[in-house]
Order: sequence, then structure tokens, then C-alpha cells
Amino acid sequence: MAVKLRLKRFGAKGKPFYRIVAADARSPRDGRFIENVGTYNPVTDPAEITINEEIALKWLKDGAQPTNTVRSLLSKKGVMQKFHEMKKDK
Repeated sequence: MAVKLRLKRFGAKGKPFYRIVAADARSPRDGRFIENVGTYNPVTDPAEITINEEIALKWLKDGAQPTNTVRSLLSKKGVMQKFHEMKKDK
């Protein structure tokens, strides 16, 4: 099963709110997911990002592929840096 870290959209029209989830790559965008990793609210200024680092690192270590947007959000919070350091230490 190919797992992706991606955004799941919530909120009203014109006021998006996203959850960052680990989901099977074949499931629909707003469909089934395996685990909730965090949230992203682009409406606030500055954008509000909350990520559970332990869960995100666990999924990255297990081989989950983040989408481009999720990868940039993880980079902003420093999770990708920690992941690369973990890989380099091995």
C-alpha cells in the first residue's frame, strides 16, 4: 500500500481549512485516511500550521511520500530537517 502525506479539505466555500493526513494514495482527496498528522489554516495571517512531529516522523520513516504542498509545510516547521538528520545519523 502506497501511503502519502497530503491535505484533506474542510471549511466553507472561499474559507478553506485543511487537515494533514496519512492516506492510501488510491483513496480520494477527502475520503478515507489512516491517521491525522496536523492542520493547516491558510486563511489566517500568517497561516496557522500545527503538526504532530512524532507522527509525521514515524510516517516519513515508514516510507510515506509527502505531496509538494505538505513537504513545504513540513519544511517550514522543521520536520523535514529532523528527518534528514535522522537518516544521516544511521
